[in-house]
Amino acid sequence: MSNAHAIVVHGGAGTSRENEDGCTLAAGLALAALRRGGDALDAAVAAVVSMEDDGRFNAGTGSVLCLDGQTIEMDAAVMDTRSRLGGVACITQVKNPVLVARAVADSPHWLLAGDGATRFARAGGHPPFRQPTDKARAAHARLLASLGERPAFARLWNYERPLDQAAESACDTVGAVVRGADGHFAVASSTGGAAPSLLGRVGDTPIIGSGFYAGPEGAVAATGFGEQIVRHLLAFTVYQWIAAGTPLEQALQRGIGLFDPAVAVGLIAVSQTDQAACSNRAMPRAIIQDLA
Repeated sequence: MSNAHAIVVHGGAGTSRENEDGCTLAAGLALAALRRGGDALDAAVAAVVSMEDDGRFNAGTGSVLCLDGQTIEMDAAVMDTRSRLGGVACITQVKNPVLVARAVADSPHWLLAGDGATRFARAGGHPPFRQPTDKARAAHARLLASLGERPAFARLWNYERPLDQAAESACDTVGAVVRGADGHFAVASSTGGAAPSLLGRVGDTPIIGSGFYAGPEGAVAATGFGEQIVRHLLAFTVYQWIAAGTPLEQALQRGIGLFDPAVAVGLIAVSQTDQAACSNRAMPRAIIQDLA
């Protein structure tokens, strides 16, 4: 149905589906953006901003603390079929990394990282923001002892703070894919990073073709263990299957099948005629199809 809006939102592979109301709200805000006359990218960004502000998802306000218990590094990206592409990696002290990624899409570059990304955010009017949630602090505290079982992190430690703490495993992402009634597609994703991880770690979220991709045949967003997702260029691989005529849900299941079941992974996508979500873990999601 080329004259129908379609929106799919996810809250991260391995995240409790008790948080699904947050995805439902995000999808509703995306639909509202479309009904106000916004395009697919406006809608995708609106959905992700909502989840960044939620606090229960590992993105924006809910981002995990890094191993040192102080630093928060976040990644985000946007892409659409109107030639807009932007991302940030290891950005710090901003509330909504996806809004900074959207601003990068209007700059001469497609990806900014680290301190440069944060300075770009300040120049664009994004005020300093650093407020780890109680959930993030508790998660960090629960696994302080676990780093002793991970000698690689001790050997490669690259934080200013001395090694005496650890953090728990987390690799959640939030994302949204949108098909506008005009046939254009968009994707937006954001993550609060992974724990445990070394300072400066970048996963799949801001890497085009790995964590996200949008083209004339659809849009795809991935979530899960980034170090494995990038090895399969997962989003672009699935997009190619969709473009070749593979039914959407079958393409997503095939993408999940590339991974060992022990590896958490999820996918959402929209095509010219369909919309779907698939994962090998619990994954909060929301799907909307609405006649324009």
